[in-house]
Amino acid sequence: MLIGIPALLGPELLAVLRAMGHGDEIAIVDGNYPAEQDANRLVRADGLDLIPVLDAILTVLPVDDFVPEALFRSSVKGDPQLIDQVHREMEVVCAKRAPGRKLVAMQGADFYARARSAHAMVATSEPRLYANIIIRKGVIYPQGTGKE
Repeated sequence: MLIGIPALLGPELLAVLRAMGHGDEIAIVDGNYPAEQDANRLVRADGLDLIPVLDAILTVLPVDDFVPEALFRSSVKGDPQLIDQVHREMEVVCAKRAPGRKLVAMQGADFYARARSAHAMVATSEPRLYANIIIRKGVIYPQGTGKE
């Protein structure tokens, strides 16, 4: 256990997050996603739903602000116009942890391709469909820059 670190961030996931560099991406996926097949580096989060994992990760991982888009979600049946309850919950967490950053819906094939190229993938036990998100890692600014 560590002070100030959410308990559900285990040692393997913390090591992966720490090893990521600026611009690297991490996919957090639902229980139906073929993570074993698609992941470059797979971290299992068995027994955990996606929203608490997303919230915990965003407490320690800066979101990239060098690019216009750094948060991406899968879409219902490949249609970015459709939104499920889980996507609304993702938006709430992202707004809280990465204010001003928009969660961008991606078509199915585009999302899968991006997730496959991610630095790492976290496989949750989230039962809801289309509950997948990709986060692009940002930087931690030096003190005195006004951005810390």
